[in-house]
Amino acid sequence: MIQNDLHRAIQRTHSAMFNQVLILVCTLVCLMFTCICGIQHLERAGNNLTLFDSLYFCIVTFSTVGFGDVTPKIWPSQLLVVIMICVALIVLPIQFEQLAFLWMERQKSGGNYSRYRAQTEKHVVLCVSSLKIDLLMDFLNEFYAHPRLQDYYVVILCPTEMDVAVRRVLQIPLWSQRVIFLQGSALKDQDLMRAKMDDAEACFILSNRFEGDRIAADHQTILRAWAVKDFAPNCPLYVQILKPENKFHIKFADHVVCEEEFKYAMLALNCVCPATSTLITLLIHTSRGQDGPASPEQWQRMYSRCSANEVYHVRLGDSKFLSQYQGKSFTYASFHAHKKYGVCLIGVCREDKNNILLNPGPCHILASSDTCFYINISKEENSAFVLRQQEHLHRSRLATPAYPGLTRLPVHSIIASMGTVAMDLPDSDSSPESADGTTLGLAADPVGTEKHHSIAPVLEVVDTIPSPTFDLLSDQSEDEATHSDDDAATSGTWVKGYPTNSPYIGSSPTLCHLVQEKIPFCCLRLDKSCHHYPYEDARAYRFQNKLIIVSAERAANGLYNFIVPLRAYYRPRKELSPIVLLLENMPETHFLEAICRFPLVYYMVGSIDNLDDLLRCGVTFAANMVVVDKESSVIADEDYMADAKTIVNVQTLFRLFPGLNIITELTHPANMRFMQFKAKDRYALALSKLEKKERENGSNLVFMFRLPFAAGKVFSVSMLDTLLYQSFVKDYMISITRLLLGLDSMPGSGFLCALKVTEDDLWIRSYGRLYQKLCSSTGDIPIGIYRTESHLFSTAEPQVSVSVEDYEDTREPRDALICRMGPRNSTCSDQAEQPLLRRKSMQWVRRLSRKGGRHPERISQQRLTLYRRSERQELGALVKTRMKHLGLSAAGYMDMLDHGNTLSYILLNPSPDTRLEINDVVYLIRPDPLTLVSASSPSRKASVSRSEDLKDSTPL
Repeated sequence: MIQNDLHRAIQRTHSAMFNQVLILVCTLVCLMFTCICGIQHLERAGNNLTLFDSLYFCIVTFSTVGFGDVTPKIWPSQLLVVIMICVALIVLPIQFEQLAFLWMERQKSGGNYSRYRAQTEKHVVLCVSSLKIDLLMDFLNEFYAHPRLQDYYVVILCPTEMDVAVRRVLQIPLWSQRVIFLQGSALKDQDLMRAKMDDAEACFILSNRFEGDRIAADHQTILRAWAVKDFAPNCPLYVQILKPENKFHIKFADHVVCEEEFKYAMLALNCVCPATSTLITLLIHTSRGQDGPASPEQWQRMYSRCSANEVYHVRLGDSKFLSQYQGKSFTYASFHAHKKYGVCLIGVCREDKNNILLNPGPCHILASSDTCFYINISKEENSAFVLRQQEHLHRSRLATPAYPGLTRLPVHSIIASMGTVAMDLPDSDSSPESADGTTLGLAADPVGTEKHHSIAPVLEVVDTIPSPTFDLLSDQSEDEATHSDDDAATSGTWVKGYPTNSPYIGSSPTLCHLVQEKIPFCCLRLDKSCHHYPYEDARAYRFQNKLIIVSAERAANGLYNFIVPLRAYYRPRKELSPIVLLLENMPETHFLEAICRFPLVYYMVGSIDNLDDLLRCGVTFAANMVVVDKESSVIADEDYMADAKTIVNVQTLFRLFPGLNIITELTHPANMRFMQFKAKDRYALALSKLEKKERENGSNLVFMFRLPFAAGKVFSVSMLDTLLYQSFVKDYMISITRLLLGLDSMPGSGFLCALKVTEDDLWIRSYGRLYQKLCSSTGDIPIGIYRTESHLFSTAEPQVSVSVEDYEDTREPRDALICRMGPRNSTCSDQAEQPLLRRKSMQWVRRLSRKGGRHPERISQQRLTLYRRSERQELGALVKTRMKHLGLSAAGYMDMLDHGNTLSYILLNPSPDTRLEINDVVYLIRPDPLTLVSASSPSRKASVSRSEDLKDSTPL
């Protein structure tokens, strides 16, 4: 009985591989023992072999060596050898085959992660339904980018087998010693036991965004999260979910990233704060600023250096940089920390509270127990500042740079500490820049020259809190009074409040601009007239501001997060842009119920590959066009072909309306190189070579120098995966990102906005002086610059700008063109299929010959110019004809033409001496206006007058 129990215990604890090896060993021992004893016994009548001689003979025989020095002499022993060889040839191959099969199966499933290693070493578990090479490399590069995670192991638990690309990567020595692949399901306790989930430091559960049914993919993720929580309740969970309506099922998880929530909020802020998606991507990616350091382009070197900035945290009392600001205002600490150390202080968290506040404003006094959040290239403990040496050198007044404590500083710290002498003279009169914009110093003003106001110093503790010049909660605010009567008629009375109908459970309440009465569903449709309003296109509404058009396959619940940030209470009513949702499918009633309280929000059923739909929804009156990737396109035979239709449609939009700001979402970041593609663009080819070099160097952002990404024109949702990975080391990153995007609205926390630098603001000269001006006047904290520069792109063929009106021919070729490129159901004659360029050229030549044709050389040159300009002429004629056919005015289309070659990029937390340029857009974290209203209510009239005086002295 005891032996049976012991046998069952051994069978439960030992694996199939161990049992098969044990059977093989026992078989070999039995064969050898039988053969040795038989030979030794039978050879007594002959050679009288010893036991050792018999052992030697059996080993030599079964190993197929056969020296022949020891041989059986009598026939019984010879017969025994023949029988044993036959038995071995039958039994041993079967045993080896079973062992090889189990070994191959174990290689596929990955075996087990030993209990000893789980208890002595640290590991995390990655649960995925399908392991792709891009997802794996993004996770490994970001996870192991942190120094303190170098000793961690990654156990991958996946129900499918590894593909060839993943297997090849895991065989690289760098990853083979760190990554362990286990084939299994998170819903099985035995597979979770194999991964030692109960001893894991964390479990990452990722959804399959390439699944055709995204709701089904979320359901699988929810079950995995439940199974892990049931098996290992103390294991921290990091969960990625796709649909916001499924988020409340995993509220128990420690960190959750909802893909559609972040995606739509990021795309929305791109319309009011350009390149917000690039700004957030640079913040949440780990980079050392070593990308493209030897690039010949100045913008690439600056862009690369600033991209190394990340968000860090430190307790104020333990900080070497910030501890000196205890008891001082937040804005004072932020300005002086940036001035001295290049550190941008953006947020704080009280010890007795768990809520992070971005820029709580000048009324917040820092305490030693506060946790401060700042943007810098590295953590302060890794910085090269030596405070004792700085104090010693300062006391001895040695001949040193502006900040003498700099010894062996990194490049960014040196730059951050130079050029700040102008800010040390707040009472001096600063002169404007010269006409060529090259003067940066403080030159003495000649007698009789007009002087600009000086920048006021940032106070340590504010005695009076400036309040807004209007009541934020009033329905008759100053900016609303200036709104047009047409918009008031179409939108009704505007109020500020919280949306009553959310399309899903778990949305954060946000104070927004709303209409007092719900808008009828019939009035929400832009292209259909109703008995309330007879309008059928965007032109008839006569909007005061330019449109924001969103092209999507269907009205997903996440689209609600696109509207909320654009209708937040802190955005002035006169700056709100109408939002038009261009949907391929009719929205459901519950979605219309959720958006019917928002002003200036409309929808239209159509597609971006139909020119008539684009013109009816007001593309010629639009400032931004957001193209959301289609969910159905991810079901492609080749993974990277999922973006094919989106890329081609956007390229068509770019050709038809080159002046339109198009923001595109892609599934794969590698497809960014096809955005605004020009086959013979030499500059694009140079950037492609730079991208390949960065990939060889192991950069985490190989596509960062692509012009569409640097300018914020393209965004891939896979970039958000890094946010979940970084939260393992920085558990505050998800909260800060949600506050920046407006997904969470915390009382007392600021919000992200943008400020454009005009020609009148160039007298400020540098980013450090702008920092001082904003902190001393409005309490805003700048965090970066979006810069647009004119750039001469070298191409193989000259690019000629075209005016469509200058080259309009007779009615016949234009009608033929419309017949050939018009609506899909139209037909055209055989004559319309002839080459358009040839017909136009011949008609133009005949017309010139009738006029005399006195200058043949000039005619040839004009024919060549016509040949080069024919494509733009075709497209222009097509658009103008369709607009005329729809009864629309073509006046707005001329404003959509390209205005020149420019490139844009982001300077994240630049050094104080960075020179401001015209048309720079400065990213600001503005304090919560409601906090200022509540704090300044006792002395409102006095504070309003003081703020108006301050506004006069600081025109920025």
